[in-house]
Amino acid sequence: MNVTTIAILLAVMAVAAILSGVKVVQPYEQAVYMRLGKFIRVLDQGLNFICPLINQVVKLDLRTQVLDVPRQEVITKDNSPVNVDAIIYIKITDPKNAFFEVTDYRRATVYLAQTSLRSIIGEMELDEILSSREKINLQLRDVLDESTDKWGVKIDAVEIREVDPAMKVKESMEEQTSAERRRRAAILSADGEKRAAILSAEGHRQSMILEAEGQRQSMILKAEGKRLATILESQGEAQKLRIMSVGASVLDSKALSILSMETLKKIGDGQASKMYFPLELTKLVDGISQYMGASNSVPEREIANISDVEKAVGRADDILGSIPTVEDIKNQIEESNRIIKEEEKEVNETQEDITTSKMIE
Repeated sequence: MNVTTIAILLAVMAVAAILSGVKVVQPYEQAVYMRLGKFIRVLDQGLNFICPLINQVVKLDLRTQVLDVPRQEVITKDNSPVNVDAIIYIKITDPKNAFFEVTDYRRATVYLAQTSLRSIIGEMELDEILSSREKINLQLRDVLDESTDKWGVKIDAVEIREVDPAMKVKESMEEQTSAERRRRAAILSADGEKRAAILSAEGHRQSMILEAEGQRQSMILKAEGKRLATILESQGEAQKLRIMSVGASVLDSKALSILSMETLKKIGDGQASKMYFPLELTKLVDGISQYMGASNSVPEREIANISDVEKAVGRADDILGSIPTVEDIKNQIEESNRIIKEEEKEVNETQEDITTSKMIE
């Protein structure tokens, strides 16, 4: 071996030695620097110069790391087996402790999460586990963060990924859910029937009230019409009698006898098998006989004076009332029709209010 070759080898070894003393740490890393088995310091990001050949540098990633907690079967407080797995988000805060305090901080964190999760789930019932995942996440994170703090590892978050009850437990839960739904359906059906019965009874009651009200109004209107008809008929009869009395006041005995004969003739022309005669028939026959000349003398009947009649019985207008004109009767009929329309309008408005209240209920 010549001198040139030896020089080249020495130059290469010198360059290698120099390069071993240069360490580049990435922005998301930190490195643990050891020399001859002794911790020297933590290397920050960038270019670092260390003693060559006799050093050891271990780089640690400072970014958030995701660890998968394997699926495991856990027995709950109410003895229900469930399969649970989770995800853990960790981050190194102290590279020195992460390297020197634990052999493998990732595996140690996963194992710790498994045991802690088993302990937390074992103290809870199945229904609480299914409805309180956030509570489990927070409790597990606090437990892990406290335990891993001495390793220089921070637990950013813990998420329960799946809680899967055993098949028999699922079947029982499905049966329970079906029974609960049937119970709710029965309750809703019974409540609907009750409401329907109440509304039906209320509708029947309102119908009876309206029917009674309608009958009352009808009876009132019929009675009012009958009263008006009776008054009008009575006034007509009274006016008829007044006219007859006024006309008869100027008749003499002969005229009255002729009228009496015509009345007897009409009675005889009737179809009835019986005839009734007034008590004063003898006087009537005597008057007729006198008129016919069968009597010795025909007494003259003194013609009544209207003033004498009014003096005896009073004024006809005061006793019988005035004769209603056609306009008065027409006004009375229109007033009756107006009252009927108002009553019908009130009944219709009451029916609309009841219908609206039913629709709202």
